[in-house]
Amino acid sequence: MKHHSKLGQKQEHIGEHKAQTEGMREFEGPEEALRFDAEQTVVPQEIERRLAESVKQIRATERRVWWRALFERK
Repeated sequence: MKHHSKLGQKQEHIGEHKAQTEGMREFEGPEEALRFDAEQTVVPQEIERRLAESVKQIRATERRVWWRALFERK
C-alpha cells in the first residue's frame, strides 16, 4: 500500500512542477524581459500624466545651448 502512495506523491509532484513551468518564459536578456513586462503592464493614467510632465521638463532643460550651460555660474 505504501508503494502506491509514494508513487502517487511523485506523480503529484511532477504534475505540480509541470504546471509551474508551463507558464514560464526564458528571455535572452534583461531588455527583452523588461519589454515583455511593459507589454503586460497597464500604467494608471495619473502615473502616465506625471511621467509625461517629467519628460517635458527634462527635454526643456536639454534644449539649452550647450556652451551656455558650460559657462553658467552656479
